[in-house]
Amino acid sequence: MTRFWQKIRTGQWLTAERLQGYSIILLVLCAIAIVVWVAASDGLIDRRGQPIGTDFSNVYAAGALAWQGLAPDAYDPGLQHAAEQAIFGGRPVPFYGWHYPPFFFAIAMAAAAFPYGWGLLLWLVTSLAGYLVTVCAIVRRPGTWLPALAFPAVFINIGHGQNAFFTATLIGGALVLLDRRPWVSGILIGLLIYKPQFGVLIPIALLAGGRWTTFAAAALTASALAVASFAISGVEIWHAFAVSTTFTRTVILEQGATGWHKIQSLFSAVRMWGGGIHLAYAAQAMLAAALAISIAWLWRSRASYDLKAAALCTASLLVTPYVLDYDLVVLGIAIAFLARHGLAHGFISYELSLLALAWIMPLLTRTIAGASGLPLGLIVMMMLYVVILRRAAMEAGVIFRSDVLAKA
Repeated sequence: MTRFWQKIRTGQWLTAERLQGYSIILLVLCAIAIVVWVAASDGLIDRRGQPIGTDFSNVYAAGALAWQGLAPDAYDPGLQHAAEQAIFGGRPVPFYGWHYPPFFFAIAMAAAAFPYGWGLLLWLVTSLAGYLVTVCAIVRRPGTWLPALAFPAVFINIGHGQNAFFTATLIGGALVLLDRRPWVSGILIGLLIYKPQFGVLIPIALLAGGRWTTFAAAALTASALAVASFAISGVEIWHAFAVSTTFTRTVILEQGATGWHKIQSLFSAVRMWGGGIHLAYAAQAMLAAALAISIAWLWRSRASYDLKAAALCTASLLVTPYVLDYDLVVLGIAIAFLARHGLAHGFISYELSLLALAWIMPLLTRTIAGASGLPLGLIVMMMLYVVILRRAAMEAGVIFRSDVLAKA
């Protein structure tokens, strides 16, 4: 038993060869599952009666409505559901709500310009390519693409036809380019306004770090998107979006229509354990305050940039009450930055094993939470964030430097 924990502490069990081997096994198994899933479907409907790419149907339907000049209808659950059913010949597919601000209609319309299957494939392939390029730009080592592609959150996102690849590309790309291309970095951050819950802490990090150019570029980009959407679509679509936020907040978030086991936030964990809405909001608010304070400190500190970037990615997932397991693709960016730091400076005790747990966690968290009520995703992300802060505190001289294992 002592030898077992010694290997967990040092991470000796996770050799480069094993990482590649585990990645290939998982990649092959998931690829087979996807092929069987599609092959067993009835046209574009799988055996569970759900569309292939489930959530993508709401993007495609919203785009189709926009092409018809009926974009505001996408924010009406009844009209949006009718549009989704029309895509599949009137078949009774489940309802997938359209909760995005009007900016995202540009992507929806681009997807709806193609037949559904081709639109889904184009969306997933292009956004996945952006995510892979970003991870490989962070960890410049041969074969990086393989564990990045085999990261389980990738397959969850593919199954849902979701936009987490796009989100991860924007956040990761902005962090990669922050020093070399601050204006481009700001533009990428500004584009993240399509999913604003993941950008809450970014302005705090930029201001604390004195990244004024990037902050200005992000603000200008977000403002330009707002002005453009008003000019093109008018006030009506924004009014429809504002009205729809009540449904999103009450039904999707507070009542947990999505399923508590799928949501990876502290808010969801409190609700899953039987806590009331006010208690859940209070817990999430306290966590958000702690995250904001720690991010401000970290980005003002002398800690390495890799730790700052890894912390910001992780905190951006923890700060929002509504984060799904497919959104954990963003965690892949955090893992990449922390891995790059460890490869350059050595890993501290249990760090490699925790990175491995964070890597495999998206595959397990939904099932474990559903069966036992244990929010594995939330727990692992909080552990990872604490480890990053501890490492940063050692670098900044706030705490004594602990044992650092050999470089990989």
